[in-house]
Amino acid sequence: MTDKHVFDPDILKTQQWVEEIIIGLNFCPFAKKEFVNNTIHYELCNEKKIVPALEKLAKQCEKLVEEPNIETTLLIFNNGFKSFESYLDLLDYSNDLLITQGYEGIFQLASFHPDYYFEGESFEAASNYTNRSPLPTLHLIREASMEKVLSVYKNPEQIPENNIALAEEKGANYFRNVLQRIDELHQ
Repeated sequence: MTDKHVFDPDILKTQQWVEEIIIGLNFCPFAKKEFVNNTIHYELCNEKKIVPALEKLAKQCEKLVEEPNIETTLLIFNNGFKSFESYLDLLDYSNDLLITQGYEGIFQLASFHPDYYFEGESFEAASNYTNRSPLPTLHLIREASMEKVLSVYKNPEQIPENNIALAEEKGANYFRNVLQRIDELHQ
């Protein structure tokens, strides 16, 4: 499967982040198979306002329904939702959209943002890098596939804690350097 924007710098940044951080550090033990099998769809979204962004998300849900060979979609916001607060608003509306469009139990969202931070954590805490990405991104996941994989994974509830421990071990500077290098490489 070849995406139409495969050589776009924002797609390349995201792909390299998935490969180096998400797969390389095993933050998501299920991502490697989909990356290798080329079943991840990367979709750019130029929208800066919530309603058109939600329309784009709804189209990506439809695409996943219509194209079972695509396992998951990364909807990458290359122009909008730069502030983490505006992104969180988008995330809230996006989760509501999944419910109102009848996709609850079919799809779920994971969220990534360059300024992601967990409530109660310092902005500079290394743990935030488990959800920091080159660009604001919504990850649309098939729930049935996730349930199937989790059923054979030992202690899946430990994944977030393991990721945070590894992030803290690596340190915030490690992640800043990787993200900066990725950004500079794909200017």
